[in-house]
Amino acid sequence: MRWMALGLVLAVSGTAVGQVPSGGPQLPEQDRVLSRQIFKEFIEINSQDSNGSVTAVAEAARKELLAAGFAPEDLILAGPNGRKQNLVVRYRGAAGSTLKPILIIGHIDVVEARKEDWTTDPYQFVEKDGYFYGRGTQDMKDSDAIAVESFIRMKREGWVPKRDIVLAMTADEEGGASNGVDWLLKNRPELMKAEFVLNPDAGGVELRDGHATAMEVEATEKTYADFKLTTTNPGGHSSLPRPDNAIYELMHALEKLEANPFPIEVNPVTHAELGEEAKIAEPARAKLIAGVLAEPRDTNAVAEFVKAPTDNAKLRTTCVATMLGGGHAPNALPAMATANVNCRILPGHSQEQTRQELIKIFDDPKLKVEYMADDGTITPVAPGRESLAPPPPLPEVFNPLRAVTAEMWPGIPVIPIMEPGATDSTYTMMAGMPSYGVNGVAIDYNDLRMHGKDERVRVESFYRGAEFYYLYLKALTKP
Repeated sequence: MRWMALGLVLAVSGTAVGQVPSGGPQLPEQDRVLSRQIFKEFIEINSQDSNGSVTAVAEAARKELLAAGFAPEDLILAGPNGRKQNLVVRYRGAAGSTLKPILIIGHIDVVEARKEDWTTDPYQFVEKDGYFYGRGTQDMKDSDAIAVESFIRMKREGWVPKRDIVLAMTADEEGGASNGVDWLLKNRPELMKAEFVLNPDAGGVELRDGHATAMEVEATEKTYADFKLTTTNPGGHSSLPRPDNAIYELMHALEKLEANPFPIEVNPVTHAELGEEAKIAEPARAKLIAGVLAEPRDTNAVAEFVKAPTDNAKLRTTCVATMLGGGHAPNALPAMATANVNCRILPGHSQEQTRQELIKIFDDPKLKVEYMADDGTITPVAPGRESLAPPPPLPEVFNPLRAVTAEMWPGIPVIPIMEPGATDSTYTMMAGMPSYGVNGVAIDYNDLRMHGKDERVRVESFYRGAEFYYLYLKALTKP
């Protein structure tokens, strides 16, 4: 799940630095048509966990790549069942190269979407008012389509990279029991070996008033965790209400969660991120950042800074109730109530540490706090694993990135960030492969619609993102 995290403001006038879409290399018309066609095809395939098919997206991508001349043996479908087939694509590098491949990971499943919640049909590709609408337009079928189209374009041009490029299009990043990156690493590790990993599900170009302000690169991320809260009591007849009914008890616990946020922490990545932002931010925001980074911290500055949800998420572990359930009859007091509390945990803290903190916050021995794994398994204790340390900023990743960014959006900085969400980079990092969130699709800082209704992306942001990734892959792999 990509989350643009940085809040930057630049004074702009005339032909401003980084303006979208003018300036810099432009995607050729042939590739505009092809990328849009692939994007449309992916969006109009329902790949949500409940009733969709990841396999259908994987097969559509495979068909496009076969038609472009990729060999069948370089287009591997593999997965645990018929609906969850992942596609692993290998773009062959120079013969005799001893360099390890580059691995690109991109999930092709999407968050659940209900037609009745949307203005448009979430599984219809709609272009209007300068935007593409549909489930996955931001998260992350835009990048999936771009990766496939970039492979086809390079193949058409006869590009021979200095090393193999592997693209893994995978299942169940957004939920479900069959995470594709994890499954492939465990069951087909030979397909996934790489020098480093690029993950377009993180990082990206931030827009302010239509102007690009920064290229963000995910350097570290939070840990994801779901906790199931359960409270029970004898229940009874609804004509005899009692103050300790299960729903009331659960709501009291959630009120405590709201009133007791996790403590503020600034880790090395967020410290560097905010320091870079302060250099180009408007004076009022730069002053706030200075207060946040001061030793000791300026408590007033921190209080003002965290009012914005994206800024708050940079500085603390966040936990929020996302699902509620309770009661068994309209005329009976509820004997049981449940809630799912979703947490995004700062690096350096484990899921079990967070569960223990929640228990302290709730301070209710009658409330059960259990861990729920990605496959829905409930356990009384959570894993003790902490987020891994950020990978080093490899020159072979960052030097080409700075060069292509300067070509596409002159003058904007390249800034490593902590991803406030969580991505499949968790699995590749645990497998020992340095992983970086790199994305060229520019998103407005105040139009983050991933996981929400009427998800959309600017038309020109998509096309420029396609040109960026093509140029970046060539810069990474030029002989």
